[in-house]
Amino acid sequence: MPKKGTEPVFREPWEARAFAMALALHEKGLFTWSQWAEVLSAEIRAAQAAGDPDCGDSYYRHWLRALEKMVTGHQVTSASGMEARRLAWQRAAEATPHGEPIELGRDGAPVPPA
Repeated sequence: MPKKGTEPVFREPWEARAFAMALALHEKGLFTWSQWAEVLSAEIRAAQAAGDPDCGDSYYRHWLRALEKMVTGHQVTSASGMEARRLAWQRAAEATPHGEPIELGRDGAPVPPA
């Protein structure tokens, strides 16, 4: 992962992936950066209003929720489609031996390890 000084820019690999997905969708024209900033800001404000202490460790959770809102709002997928994919990923993870990469087929079914 990239580093800022001696500290990683992202705390976890999923944060970097969420960041990259938002950039890729913006570059493909799904949304403007102003639209993105508005949705992300609204997510952060809502979390703070709900008691998020804003210590920095929840930033990419807000980022991910904003990304989910953007893709459902622009009808790239639906909330039920995202939930189906999450469940398929969970099933694939449970079926994959420890240490092996988790893979899903195009249909969402786990790909058996070779």
